[in-house]
Amino acid sequence: MRHRKLSLAAVATAAALIAPLSAVSAAASPRPAAASQPAPLTNLDHLDALTTTVAPPSQPGHTTYQLADHPDLGVLWVYANHQSDGGYQPVGGGTYDASTDTYGQGAYDADDIARAAVVYLRHWQQWGDTHSRDQAEALLRGLTYLQTDTGPDAGDVVLWMQPDGRLNPTPTPADSPNPSDTGSSYWLARTLWALGEGYADFRTSDPGFAGFLEQRLNLAVGALDRQNLTKHGQYKTVNGVQLPTWLISDGADASSEAVLGLTAYVAAGGTSTARTALSQLADGIAAMGSGSARNWPYGALLPSTTSPSQWEGWGDEMATALAQAATALHDPALLRPALADAAVFVPHLLTATGPDNGWMPTPVDGSQIAYGADAVARSVLAVADATGSTGLRQVAGVAAGWFFGQNPAGVPTYDPATGVTFDGVAANGTVNLNSGAESTIHGLLTMETLDANPDVADTARAAGHVVKRDGQQVVEANTAALSGGAQTVQPASAWTGEAQWSATSYVSSPAGSRLTWQVSASGQPRMVQPVAYLTDGGAARTTFTSGRTSLGTVRYGAGGAQGVAATPGALLPVTLPGSLPAGATSITGTTTGGTGQLDSLLLTPLVSQLVTSGNGHAVALLNSVATTSRTVRVAVPGTGRGVVVSYDQYGIARARIATSTGGVVTAEVLPGGFTLVTR
Repeated sequence: MRHRKLSLAAVATAAALIAPLSAVSAAASPRPAAASQPAPLTNLDHLDALTTTVAPPSQPGHTTYQLADHPDLGVLWVYANHQSDGGYQPVGGGTYDASTDTYGQGAYDADDIARAAVVYLRHWQQWGDTHSRDQAEALLRGLTYLQTDTGPDAGDVVLWMQPDGRLNPTPTPADSPNPSDTGSSYWLARTLWALGEGYADFRTSDPGFAGFLEQRLNLAVGALDRQNLTKHGQYKTVNGVQLPTWLISDGADASSEAVLGLTAYVAAGGTSTARTALSQLADGIAAMGSGSARNWPYGALLPSTTSPSQWEGWGDEMATALAQAATALHDPALLRPALADAAVFVPHLLTATGPDNGWMPTPVDGSQIAYGADAVARSVLAVADATGSTGLRQVAGVAAGWFFGQNPAGVPTYDPATGVTFDGVAANGTVNLNSGAESTIHGLLTMETLDANPDVADTARAAGHVVKRDGQQVVEANTAALSGGAQTVQPASAWTGEAQWSATSYVSSPAGSRLTWQVSASGQPRMVQPVAYLTDGGAARTTFTSGRTSLGTVRYGAGGAQGVAATPGALLPVTLPGSLPAGATSITGTTTGGTGQLDSLLLTPLVSQLVTSGNGHAVALLNSVATTSRTVRVAVPGTGRGVVVSYDQYGIARARIATSTGGVVTAEVLPGGFTLVTR
């Protein structure tokens, strides 16, 4: 971070949420000293192999820095297919036509060129590497060639380029917007990211090039102003939720990547116009945070303004953006939603599944990719850097353990010997051995971060193997015994328009019907959240019990006004006030007043746990959805003395103990907080 830290006390003052940082936080949670320095994790070899140059033909509205004198531009192959000999073959996107040497989409794209430039910029700044500097400059020249610099679409960006340098503004399949340089887009956001960091890094060493990057950044800000920021302060109703209208591509995810570049530019002395754009985008991103430890989306910053029911691992840069914007703008209030995302949601996510591609709102897409794992890990560390929370530094390390084997396949997904990051891991553990630009880039962004933070890298190595995961579980509605007219319904599509039925079906439960589930027993009470289709009005309700224990009632008409939502209802988890007792094995739902649509039940232990090991050490992350403090016993591998630190929901350490040697550790977990056990 280039800026002063905003203390947790400052966040508390601004947000009226938390007490000043206590002495126990500073004294009881020292940052662990790094062990003897291992070899750097960052290896640019594979990214280098994906880069190439092209001399494009003359095309109206497109030029770049010193094009006449230096016609070769830096570009990047978008995909790389794994070969039988272990090597990789770079390819483009879409169907290839050998007769014209073109792809349906293109060989190179602005999204990846921009993000690869960021990798090289950071490597140059971190290591003083002149090769990385040259690569960054070449890619930034290629990126700015893709940007339209004249006419009504000036500032916007063409996404695709063919192998010979010809632009393809209308690929197959078509982009949105189409043509790709006619509106708000992810590639505009990522262009802003690269230009902002590029300006900040080149302004001293090459003022002429930095000045060109500044001119192009302000051209992009002009496009952002006319397409998005003129709507700043206007909100839309989406199933009863008020959401901002001015985010890029209706997304906090896309907007957050623009904020990363605008933050770097503003911190380096950028224009007041850019500062205003930064403030307005950050304001919209902050509005996407909601929920609590016990209520969806558990403090997360949601990515899309089209639905209150979706969270995605990929593109989860929102907390990073807010943490960095808070420091650049000296606005601690922006840290409130970022802190909830990092300290409440991420522990819930890690103890449940890890960085899944999609919770919508149940974990319907259990595949995991480097983009998501990287974004989650760096977001927590950014909040830790902004607040000084040692506990969040360790949570960031646990999240980064994904690259070391803490994933459904149980294998490392990044190879420091080659710089290859695999393209993902399916929910069933199948590894996609391809290593395209996006995966390579985001693997390297994490490795650069770990190299710069050896204590976080130590935690990541110690968190590379899942010993035990006991968190949120899904019980499908259609697994219940149905009576009284209840029936399973198979809709034409599992996608509702803004959410997804978790089993591609749901249960229709009319008045007088009963649903009875048999569930596995647990040694502790569990929070119960039926996932129901909620509409604006209606008397249908389902009351849930377990034996003689009343759990609570779902009112299907308790949703909000549809507004501009794609569907008249929202698929959302509803938290029941009563807990499923420890040892209980059945749940019954009885419906009255009309017909309701039920997707599933989410059962979450009052204290969830993820126990990991690696590199001769172990880390356990405990996460609470309880309303009171709870003491639990957790088996942690290893023979040394364990250290237990309990953090509240704001990442403040409240207690620290060194346990006796032995495998089972007693730990206190604060309500809504998290606890870390290390050995």
